[in-house]
Amino acid sequence: MNELAGVIVGRGFAGWATELVQEFRDNQFNGNVGGRLVEESPWARVWDIRLEPGERLAAHRHVLDYSWTAVTAGRSRQHTDDGTTREVTYRAGESRGFTFGEDEYLLHDLENIGDTTLAFVTVELLGDRALQVRRDDR
Repeated sequence: MNELAGVIVGRGFAGWATELVQEFRDNQFNGNVGGRLVEESPWARVWDIRLEPGERLAAHRHVLDYSWTAVTAGRSRQHTDDGTTREVTYRAGESRGFTFGEDEYLLHDLENIGDTTLAFVTVELLGDRALQVRRDDR
């Protein structure tokens, strides 16, 4: 998996509310990786994410190779299941891709800590592993 964006501002679950820790437990297999599923084909899913200032996308799990592109500039705070908190600044048009090996994943949330709408397009690549993940979800 590629390195996450941003600056680490906390480790060891420092500053995490009890409710946030519970959300990560409850959502450890949540595959809803975006705000709205725009398109799904046999080879990809395209998600639209739009967060107003102060809004959050709940904890969710990435298991498929994917990329995101920032549609707008902005700032976010992200928590990951290893207890790390990061703050990230995005430029409009900035992109980053991630690949996952067998049994690898990313479990994180996303909160807009800026003062403008934060928008992304996320594309998940589907394939044999995606078919297996969907079968396992049944």
